[in-house]
Parts: sequence; structure tokens; C-alpha cells
Amino acid sequence: MKLPLNHQLKAFLDKTPISFHVPGHKNMTIGDLKQIGLDMDITEITDFDDLHHPEEVLKESMQQLTKHPDYEAYYLVNGTTSGILSVIQAAAQSSDSILMSRNVHKSVFHGLDLSTQAAQIMPMEMSKQTKHYRAPDISEAENTMTDHSLAIVTYPNYYGETFDVQRFIQSSHKHHIPVLIDEAHGAHFGLEGFPVSSLEYQADYVVQSYHKTLPAFTMSSVIFIHKDAPYQAQVKQYLTYFQSSSPSYLLMAGLERAQAFYQNYNSTLFFKKRKVLMTDLRSRGFLVGEMDDPLKLTLKYPGHSGYEVQTWLEEQDIYVELADDYQTLLVLPLWHEDDTFPFELLQERIKQIVLPEMPSSNYIDQENLLPTEMGHYQPLHLKSTIEVELQKAVGKRLGQHLVPYPPGIPVYFKGEEVTDNVVQNVESWIAQGIRVEGLKDNKIRIEDN
Repeated sequence: MKLPLNHQLKAFLDKTPISFHVPGHKNMTIGDLKQIGLDMDITEITDFDDLHHPEEVLKESMQQLTKHPDYEAYYLVNGTTSGILSVIQAAAQSSDSILMSRNVHKSVFHGLDLSTQAAQIMPMEMSKQTKHYRAPDISEAENTMTDHSLAIVTYPNYYGETFDVQRFIQSSHKHHIPVLIDEAHGAHFGLEGFPVSSLEYQADYVVQSYHKTLPAFTMSSVIFIHKDAPYQAQVKQYLTYFQSSSPSYLLMAGLERAQAFYQNYNSTLFFKKRKVLMTDLRSRGFLVGEMDDPLKLTLKYPGHSGYEVQTWLEEQDIYVELADDYQTLLVLPLWHEDDTFPFELLQERIKQIVLPEMPSSNYIDQENLLPTEMGHYQPLHLKSTIEVELQKAVGKRLGQHLVPYPPGIPVYFKGEEVTDNVVQNVESWIAQGIRVEGLKDNKIRIEDN
């Protein structure tokens, strides 16, 4: 039997790859996950408690998740997705719709489909810096905050941009709407020099993907539940539905160590090395964009796309989080004393990057065409769908979400009518080389009627 994945992983690691992507342990060079032996992969035997009914060691372990005194926290071993699904399902006991921003993760739409809940989509503000969704237009959203069972927003966005989340939470609570904050990329928030977590603003539910920015294993996340949040009992019940009945003790042990890392972290060395890195990159001609979250940097090279920059870096075995037509995104390590991140090797590889002598004359800087207007989402069960050429889909209903990567969120929704504008935008994504989930060989799935 061949072992293609095992061989691919080994070959990758043999190159000493340098990670500027998730997970936060950066190829096991940050934190102390190596202290967790593979022989610790056990099950719920005597003395090791039950995640779905914690009374002993797991209860004690989760009580260490003390980022804010008004919250209790629970390990998520099926990722942040399981927390999002649980909160949405709990809120489904109300007949009211959900209020949400357009840049929610696709798991939110999956939750709406499962619970058959409709949603009102808030108008969005675009970032002039990254050309992606930055935040809901709170001024406009405040005019529509009525009769909603839950509000969901993403903070920060994928690129590390924040917004006045405190105002949004306060406005929602003023209208008696509980709030779920998808803080997947903000598990490190609250550390010195980094943005404030929405936990400080009394959000009802906050989910954080510890594995994205802290040294934890992939799939390891945490949900924080406010002491006054509605639906608490139901959320805890649904956590048992949407998570494995055989939770990994390796993942939970990693979460415990990630929390200890967070509590003991000193960010002084991080900012020193970050400054050196930015200087090295700028010395090669890169334009380095600083985000609200210092853990994120964007790279641009005049006259060239982010995809080209990604290729140049990967030729030196430097791997980034993502690239788009406009920029490349780096997720930095949380450098610390005694880490094993190969910083000196990184500096050498930056010097060796092969760059073009002059800007490309063929490159045209394009706007990322994303809808920003208010919208609605209604879960639909389409009995039959077919694939058709993109241009032949006008006037038909989409049979599948269209999800461009990046940003990796649904932009056009299942059941939505395909218009000329939709086709033009998708054609623009194709021209830019953007991968679109729901698009295959220039064909999309539509309702067959």
C-alpha cells in the first residue's frame, strides 16, 4: 500500500519549510507541544473524565481558560465550526431571523441550513487597504436591529483588520439581540501590544480558534459563554451533538498548553523580531502592510500580483497563509525566548528571493468585486440541480453557494438568482485566477426546473 500523504508530509518537512501560515505552532517551532507524547492518545478511561459531562480533570483543565471572569469556557475539538453550529442551533428555538455580516464563515451558512433559519445580511464596509470586507456598516445596521434571535459578526477579518465591535455589541444588546463573535483569528487578542478581545465588551458568545495563532493542534478551539447569555443550556447540549463522542486527548492537552502559553507570554521579543523582518522585506523592495493586528502583515511588489509574490517566497520554501490578486498575507509566529523558529535561516532566504528587475507591464491592479449591499438569506432545499455553463445560468437560481478563495466566504448564495452582474463578477474572479468553490470548468450548479 502506498502512503501518499505520509510521503508528502515528510518530503515537505525535509525542506525545512518556514511557516507564515496557521497553525500557530509553526511546524512545532513555537510553544511546547513537543512535550505531548503520541502515547498520550487515550480515551475516556478511569481518571480521565468525559468532555461531554466534565466533572473531574477536564473540568479542572477548562477552568484554567480564564481570559475574562464573566465567561465559562469549553474545549472544542471539532474546531470553531462546532461552536458556531451549536449557538445557531440553540437560537433556532426562536422564530426570529438571524442578523449577520457578509463576511461570516461558511459554517454559519451551514448552521442556517441545518436549523432552517433565515438571515438578514448587513451592508458592509470595504477595506481600502486590503480590498476585502472589513466590517458591517454599523450605522445602517442599527436601523434594522429588530426581531432577531442572534447577531453574528467576524472580528477580526482574515487580514487582521478590526472595527468598533464594542459599538456593535452595545447596539445589539440595546435591541435585546444576543451576539456571537467569530473571533477565530483573535485567540491571541488581549496580549500586550495586540487588539482587545470582544470578551472585554460582553459579547454573549465568543469562539476562538486557538490553533490559528496560538501553539495548539489544528482543530483545537474554545467557546466562551457569558454568564448572562441566553440559550446556555441548549448551546452546551448541542456541543455534544456537533463534536466527536471520542474527543482527542492530544488536542485537549494541546489546548491546555496553549492557554498556559497565552497566560505567560511576553510580547517584547515578538515586536523586536517583527521590526527586523519588516526591515529585511522592505530592503528587497516589498511593500509591507501593517494591520490592526500586528500578527498579520501583507506583502506587495509593485506591478505584480500577490500570487506572484507567493510563488517567489515558496521557491525559497517560505510558505504564506494566502495570496490574492492584490497582496500576500503572512501570519507571523508569536516569537518567544527559546523558540526554535529558524529566524536566521529566514533572513538568508529573504536575501535569496529572485525578484524581477522591473514592474510587469502586463499587470493591472483590479478591485475585488464583492457585493456590499444589504441582503437576505433563506435556506432552501432544491430537489434537483444541474451544472450549466456560467453564461447560460442568467435568470436561474443558484444550486450551490459561490465561495471565492480568498476571502473564503460565500458571496452568492444557494437559491439566489443569477444576474448579469453575478456572471461578470465571477468572470472577473476567473480572470484573476481566484479559486471559486461552486465553480468547475466554468460551470455552476443551478436549480433544475
